[in-house]
Amino acid sequence: MATLTPYLSFRDNAREAMTFYQSVLGGTLDLVEFSMFPDMPQDPADAGKIMHSWLSTDDGMVLAGSDTPTGMEYQAPQGVSVSISTDDADRAQEIWDGLASGGTPMMPFEDASWGDRFGMLVDRFGVSWMISANRPQ
Repeated sequence: MATLTPYLSFRDNAREAMTFYQSVLGGTLDLVEFSMFPDMPQDPADAGKIMHSWLSTDDGMVLAGSDTPTGMEYQAPQGVSVSISTDDADRAQEIWDGLASGGTPMMPFEDASWGDRFGMLVDRFGVSWMISANRPQ
């Protein structure tokens, strides 16, 4: 079995972003700071930053992320979206409402021509999302 996990990069705000995503999606959040690996060469300014984080939700979603170390170039996300599809319309609406808080809706979350509810937004951290509530078959 293989898995595909979105892994988001941030500049100095991974903890804030991943904690926000946990508040929206629920689940368990594991945070690993650079300081947990003192023998690894690193800029002391990065000690409290997030080296790796994993958010695992009760409904099986996994989202990972980290801060970009000081010595590496950071580029804001572009050309990719994180997509969430669910058969639970209420859950989809909750996710949409949570991620849209402080973000920018690009396409409203509403009934789409193909029958599902669908919307697109960019959250307050600059991450693009597509949310879909699948129509019951």
